[in-house]
Amino acid sequence: MAEAERIIGTPDTPDADREDQERAGTGATAAEEAERPRGKRRIAVLFAVAVFAYALDLISKMIVVAKLEHHEPIEIVGDWLRFEAIRNAGAAFGFGEAFTVIFTVIAAAVIVVIVRLARKLYSLPWAIALGLLLGGALGNLTDRIFRSPGVFEGAVVDFIAPKHFAVFNLADSAIVCGGILIVLLSFRGLDPDGTVHKD
Repeated sequence: MAEAERIIGTPDTPDADREDQERAGTGATAAEEAERPRGKRRIAVLFAVAVFAYALDLISKMIVVAKLEHHEPIEIVGDWLRFEAIRNAGAAFGFGEAFTVIFTVIAAAVIVVIVRLARKLYSLPWAIALGLLLGGALGNLTDRIFRSPGVFEGAVVDFIAPKHFAVFNLADSAIVCGGILIVLLSFRGLDPDGTVHKD
């Protein structure tokens, strides 16, 4: 029986061996297939963090515009921290007000880069960091597009005003926290794909 199967080219191959052969034919290894669900979970974390950061920023700005704009600032911790609604045409923390369009283009480019990088993402800390960056960038970009004085020139709503510091918003905070986390991960040698390198 075995000799006949050998002659006609249909060996008695177990199901597991047949799956290995099919996998080899597609160029996928068992390790690669195991990584795919893990990668999808990391991408899900990235977008979940981004949606949370974006929603929090959007809701806070809606409340500030409705309840605080054109009103007296609200003191939270004496004169050390207060909520004060301002419109910022510059970058984070009020820098570079003459370059609103440029900052809008940069924010859009950052979003595109993060979305493209997500395809190779296998690290949970990187997913959180990039999610914070994405959510923050989307939050401020929404203001740039939809708020006055015009499309891609809109002023961002800022309201968190510490004493002796620039006024900022939750999107700025998300961007800064994401950036700090990325710097720490880079110092530790952890790459977005989950590999660790040491210089």
